[in-house]
Amino acid sequence: MRLGVEAALVDGRRLPGDVEVVDGEIAALAVRNGRGRGLAVPGFVDLQVNGFGGVDLMSADRDGYRRAGEAMLEHGTTAYQPTFVTSPEADLLAALRGMPENGRVGGPRVLGAHLEGPFLNPRRLGAHDAEGCRAPAVALLERLLAAGAVNQVTLAPELPGAFELVEALVARGVTVSAGHTDATAAEAHLAFDRGVSTVTHLHNAMRPSTPRDPSIAVAALTREDVVVQLIVDNHHLAADTVRVAWQAAAGRFALVTDAVAAAGMGDGEFRLAARAVRAVDGVVRGPEGQLAGSALTMIEAVRNLHALGVPLEDAVGAATTTPARVLGDPVLGRIDVGLPADLVVLNDRLEIDRVFLAGEARLAV
Repeated sequence: MRLGVEAALVDGRRLPGDVEVVDGEIAALAVRNGRGRGLAVPGFVDLQVNGFGGVDLMSADRDGYRRAGEAMLEHGTTAYQPTFVTSPEADLLAALRGMPENGRVGGPRVLGAHLEGPFLNPRRLGAHDAEGCRAPAVALLERLLAAGAVNQVTLAPELPGAFELVEALVARGVTVSAGHTDATAAEAHLAFDRGVSTVTHLHNAMRPSTPRDPSIAVAALTREDVVVQLIVDNHHLAADTVRVAWQAAAGRFALVTDAVAAAGMGDGEFRLAARAVRAVDGVVRGPEGQLAGSALTMIEAVRNLHALGVPLEDAVGAATTTPARVLGDPVLGRIDVGLPADLVVLNDRLEIDRVFLAGEARLAV
């Protein structure tokens, strides 16, 4: 089967010609086709999805995952990490046990959980529930890891005992991210040297920087070995803040949505774990008025980044290959011969025209 596209985005460059798919894999690239339309790009990879399409993943059953997955497909996401925020241990264990492991439910591949907590700094919780916040404890971490597949853990590295958790996670091959943190730049560099390799929603829920007291955000931007994750929804970050981050960290800049159940649904009342949140004009806030995740989709994040002057090829890479780099997956988020045909076709207006999972058309506009 040929996709009928004009070109494909292969490792950051446009390759003219069609894409041929056989048995769910990419069989050939640059196939001559004078009637092709659209650009084939890798399916988007979202490292931070709390919910989508009216479904809060913290309490979702298999049908909930199916509905959330189908909704994500409409916006080009073909792989994602269910993200479980700070909550009581029993709730986290139940969420992990209820998560489909490394499979497809409703389409997108479930990559494994992102635990955003509970080992966060109480001073930087944002919309997280303070009652679920816990001091770093290896025993609790082990219980959580035993409950389900965990790919990423966000913690505050400056907390006493946090480095023991970092060591345990790195030994297991779990990505460690710094987030909801009051770390100074000096504390951040120590954490990065110990194995923290990425930063959760850069600038948000972090210690502010001053000229003589830079924070973890500034430290992360200076480190070639650290990937920064950002929510580019025009609400969490000012445009110039995003531009500066891109100029400092192009190639290690990963788009995330931090989507909650409001994503794909419009305005209304929703849940983020045990907390009520409200979406108004695309902005999601908790009861105290603080930002509480987003209603962002991955295709919107790509468009927003591109609108700030980032070339389309690089903006797509920030939604595909760079998130895959965070997880150390060399196959995910790429187009090449022999790889799974998880693809998105974009039209000239950067709208989603078609979505393919393992070569099967799952969305055609």
